[in-house]
Parts: sequence; structure tokens; C-alpha cells
Amino acid sequence: MKQVAVVILNWDGQKLLERFLPFLVKYTPSDMADIIIADNASTDDSLLFLEQNYPHLRIIKLDKNYGFAGGYNRALEEIEHPYTVIINSDIEVTEDWLTNGIGYLESHKEVSALQPKILSYRSKHKFEYAGASGGFMDIYGYPYCRGRILSFVEEDRGQYDDACDVLWASGACLFIRTSIYKQVGGFDDFFFAHQEEIDLCWRMVNRGHRIVCLPTSLVYHVGGATLSKESPRKTFLNFRNNLSMIYKNMPAAALNRVLFVRFFLDHLSILVFLLQFQPSNAWAVIRARFAFYGRIKTLKLQRKENLLLSLPHLSALISQKSLIFAFYLRKVKTFAQFRA
Repeated sequence: MKQVAVVILNWDGQKLLERFLPFLVKYTPSDMADIIIADNASTDDSLLFLEQNYPHLRIIKLDKNYGFAGGYNRALEEIEHPYTVIINSDIEVTEDWLTNGIGYLESHKEVSALQPKILSYRSKHKFEYAGASGGFMDIYGYPYCRGRILSFVEEDRGQYDDACDVLWASGACLFIRTSIYKQVGGFDDFFFAHQEEIDLCWRMVNRGHRIVCLPTSLVYHVGGATLSKESPRKTFLNFRNNLSMIYKNMPAAALNRVLFVRFFLDHLSILVFLLQFQPSNAWAVIRARFAFYGRIKTLKLQRKENLLLSLPHLSALISQKSLIFAFYLRKVKTFAQFRA
């Protein structure tokens, strides 16, 4: 058996596979890793394209579209490699992207997962929104990154080129020990897509696992290839899933305060969407909050299990400051400014 399974989840992504799979094949050592395509019941010609052009690659055919979370969970049930790399189909990898990442995990047995530095495919001098150079969390459950604060993305000037412990690694390109992924329960199927990797990583950190961003491994990410930034569906998933992961993982001492403040901040978001003439996104936030509370009984059971397995501490990787207030009132735009 090879050391690594590099797994792409595909759904109607033929054009992305045509563009980016050649880089993945070129820069992934065949003696180290198997490239595996997990197909979420695509309706385009993705499978035909793979059979005609990459017949040597393994394909896992799923019977329907299970989303990002459910699709990867089902694919990894069939993976026995010591390491798994979860990678989006819209990622351009670079030379040594894999060997540097796996080499780090091999020499740092206490690290359970890592992400590379992720730059924008469209603007290669800038970080990419989804992950940048490692993810963190503010006091009210809003994610941010080294290199990205809310909507502001920094230029990469080497300012975050040190290996660094993070709270979460981007699902766009996530290296993880396969046994750890399965041990902590993988992604939450309910999330379908968006922030499922933050929920997974938060569970891992709460249970004592280390997660690292390793900038010597570098990839470029298109981002937003499935849902655009303005998509009401994306707004719904982000708000619903964010509240769900907060409820599942936030320490008991902070949970009620965080949910109280988020009630007002989420309603402020509704107002902003209305003022921007985006009623569909405003309604998506309302629906997300109803969906969250409609599932509260299940979330309570998940929270109970998570707290039983968590170490009794509030992670230092969660800031005790508000990202929203810093960004909009103090005009903070960079990770370094926010963490100062």
C-alpha cells in the first residue's frame, strides 16, 4: 500500500478536472501516493473524461450527491492509506507540495493535520480567501486566517511563511492522518458544504490534536467554483453551519454569551443584506437560524459527546476579541493588526 491517498471529490467538474488534474498528476509522486476521484453522481461527462484520459486513476462512484462533507466521508470509508489529502478539484498544485507536507507529518508525529499556504489562482500574489495561511476563530465564532480578515485578502509578501499552529486547516487542501479523521468522526454530514472542515478541526484541537499551516507546501486555489460569493444557498449554509459548529464545540463558559451576541449580529447581517437590495440573502440568514434551532436536539447530543472528549481548556487559538467590531469600527484589515 502507498503512503498517501490524494482524494478529489468531483461533482459535474469536468472542466476543472481538465484544467487542474494534469498539475496534480505531474507533481504527485506515483511511488508515494494514489490519486483517487470520488464522484458525487455527476451528470456531466466527468467520468467519461477520466476513463478516456486517466484510466489508471481509481474512481469511487457514489450513488448521489452527498455534498462535500458526506461525499468525503463515504470516500474515506474505502481509504486505508496512513495519510489522506483532501483536495478540491480547482486547486493547482506546485512542485514538492506533497513531499514537503508528508515529510513534515512524518517528522512531527504530534501533528495530526496540516494545510499548505493557499494563494489565489486568479491573483497569484495574494492569499486565497478559503484558508490563506492557516485558520483561527474570533470570540464570537467568526473564522479568519493569516492573510484574510473577513472580505479583505492580503498580498503575500512572505509575512506568514513560518510553520504555525492553527485552529483549522482549509478543506480546499487538507493533509490528515487517516486514522485520526476516522477516530474523531470525520466531517458532519449535516453540514453538506461550507465550514465542515472548521468543525472537524475544532473537534480535533479540543481533543488535544495539533494542526499546522506549512507554507513550504504551496498551492493555488480558484475558489467559489461551485457557489458564487453572492449565492443565497452559500449564505444559508455558512450561517447555519457556523451556528451549528459553535453550539457543538464552544466551551460551556462562553456558549450562552456567544449565542446571545450572535442573535444581534445575525440580525444586523439581515438588515445589511436588505439595504444592499439582496432580499434572497437576507431570507437565507433567517432560514439558517430556523434550521439551526430546528436541529437543536441533535446538536445537544453532539455537544455532550464533544464536551466529554474535550480537554478542559479554552483554546488559545480562539481570539478574545471581536473580528466584526475590529474590522468595521477600528478598520483593522490584516491578521497582524488584529492579533496585535
